[in-house]
Amino acid sequence: MKNKEKIIKFANSIGIDTMGFTKCRKFEELISEYEYRNLNRFKVEFEEEEIEKRINPFLIMEEGKTIISIAIPYFHEDNKKVNNFSKYTVGEDYHLVVKKYLQLICGYIEELGGRAEAFVDNNPLPERYIAYLCGIGFVGKNNTFITEKYGSYIFLGEIITSLNLASDEPIDKDCGECNICIKACPQSLLKENKIENNFNKCLSYITQKKELSDDEIKSINGRIFGCDICQDVCPLNKNAIESNFSEFKALPFMVEDKIENIIAINNNDFKNKYKKCSCGWRGKNILIRNALIKYKHKNKMDVDNIEKNINSPYIKDYYNRLFKR
Repeated sequence: MKNKEKIIKFANSIGIDTMGFTKCRKFEELISEYEYRNLNRFKVEFEEEEIEKRINPFLIMEEGKTIISIAIPYFHEDNKKVNNFSKYTVGEDYHLVVKKYLQLICGYIEELGGRAEAFVDNNPLPERYIAYLCGIGFVGKNNTFITEKYGSYIFLGEIITSLNLASDEPIDKDCGECNICIKACPQSLLKENKIENNFNKCLSYITQKKELSDDEIKSINGRIFGCDICQDVCPLNKNAIESNFSEFKALPFMVEDKIENIIAINNNDFKNKYKKCSCGWRGKNILIRNALIKYKHKNKMDVDNIEKNINSPYIKDYYNRLFKR
């Protein structure tokens, strides 16, 4: 059995059934797109500034020969019970969960005599484009990566290895004439030509920003972290198969906590609850701020008990903007 087949078999044994392989190379075909997006200020603050770092995997592993793209599904029916949070945030932090499984594969690759490094959102490479080259799906008009089995409810991870493994071919599929997500986007940011999509306007991004304008406060419209609209309306997600990874099932507090609980959360509760989820990476105050905005949207004006619990100048500023004008 060849190394590629051995790696696929091992991945299957730990529950991973969606993966592909492509040659490790510089993705110079993306330079003009990145230059255009930088020029038009479409890049969001979380993206890498230097284009060379985005297209050159050899800066990460000089002896890299193959990039393996892996998709791990996160959708569970129970996650629909959680309001105000994107589905990907309601279980355990995917950075840790996906990395755990990728490291198991890396360990196996090392047993085969290769070097391997795993990445989950912690490298500047174009993971959706790499996944496309690996043949495991395609990039939709809403810029999510869509697989046949799990729709877009997936996390992507990459492994760069020194093993020279046969490449897969991209699949010949796209969204066709469907524009449902474009019409459904509350920010009207999605365009037919994906390069024109300005994700600085995306509600998912706005809920994670440190500072919000008055218009952005209004646009959040009660969301606490993320936005799933373009995924929820996608026809290719209607029959998405439920995840076999129990780690991504909604944690109990995600279902049970009320807005008031989030507003009043202390450091210890945050550490024991939301810090365990991917929505915790931006810190406690972002969640409290967005919960305050949600409270305002619900027309709750009994704010005396809330005000006395505020000890952060950052939260106090948003409290005053929302309730004291």
